Amino acid sequence: MIGASDQPHLLVVDDDARLRDLLQRYLSTNGFRVSAAADAAEARTLMKGLTFDALVLDVMMPGESGLDFAADLRGHSEVPILMLTARGEAQDRIAGLERGADDYLAKPFEPRELMLRLGSLLRRSGGKRIPHHSVHMGEVVFHLERSELKRGGKPVRLTGSEAQLLKLLAAHAGRSFSRAQLCEKLNIPLERSIDVQMTRLRRKIEEDPKIPLYIQTVRGVGYVLVPDRVE
Repeated sequence: MIGASDQPHLLVVDDDARLRDLLQRYLSTNGFRVSAAADAAEARTLMKGLTFDALVLDVMMPGESGLDFAADLRGHSEVPILMLTARGEAQDRIAGLERGADDYLAKPFEPRELMLRLGSLLRRSGGKRIPHHSVHMGEVVFHLERSELKRGGKPVRLTGSEAQLLKLLAAHAGRSFSRAQLCEKLNIPLERSIDVQMTRLRRKIEEDPKIPLYIQTVRGVGYVLVPDRVE
């Protein structure tokens, strides 16, 4: 049996008292310690005296928004942040990622999906990181250890440079990289080469490469891989 001190400690920040209470009860019965706050100010007070393994943060709150709170936190903290919002458009997800969120879940959501996403966040975070083995993007699956891409169970050929790039993005799913960072990590001399490879990967992964769901461009930053789930 897992003791209370071994359970990941979550902070749920949401001005909706009913949802806040439901999340607290549900997560508490599924292996988490949970504290709750109604707004950013209350969350800051709790964070002064407690250490949290992850935050579940609502976007739309009175006073300081979840986006602004996340951006401020990123100035001094690497705590994983899962954003909750009533708006699920791609630009809203990108806005959350730009401000420091690690993952994004639109309301209404399935509690089980919330559990899976929190589990993935905790596996990827800091000293508790447990490397995942695959990322799922619709009917497409990329296996990191084998650098193998499949669509509907059938292999999709990747060049060596495409596999290297996709493996880096998949290993850090949800994290945005600038073109300069990708060039440095992959020893690629020209940033333009990154754009070319991203275009090729989108053709192999996306249903509509012109409206990418998974390999997203982060305005003013670079690129981020946002899979449906990781395992």
